[in-house]
Amino acid sequence: MPRAKGGFKTNRRRKRLLKKAKGYYGGRSRLFRVASEAVDHALKHAYAHRKTKKREFRALWIARINAAARSLELTYSQLINGLKKANILLNRKALAQLASEEPEAFAKMAAIAKEQLA
Repeated sequence: MPRAKGGFKTNRRRKRLLKKAKGYYGGRSRLFRVASEAVDHALKHAYAHRKTKKREFRALWIARINAAARSLELTYSQLINGLKKANILLNRKALAQLASEEPEAFAKMAAIAKEQLA
């Protein structure tokens, strides 16, 4: 009995996986078994890093806000505390954008926060 090499469905499955491995180096883009492992690893990392991305961006925003606040003689925690007391509800992303793109507006926010702390 001849060896079964796989028909239409097998080819379709392999083709789909090799399409995902397009652009990988060497055999990782051409050999099914190697490509399968590479794609599995890539998908695991992609899933995990979608979660980490959120943490990393929040940390970046906080660092930017802190740098801008310190230039106005406030710490990050004092600024956030003052804004909460003043009932100004802005998220970290918006505050970081204000700090980098509109420093005058950020300075006004910081002044309001300072008033609330005093």
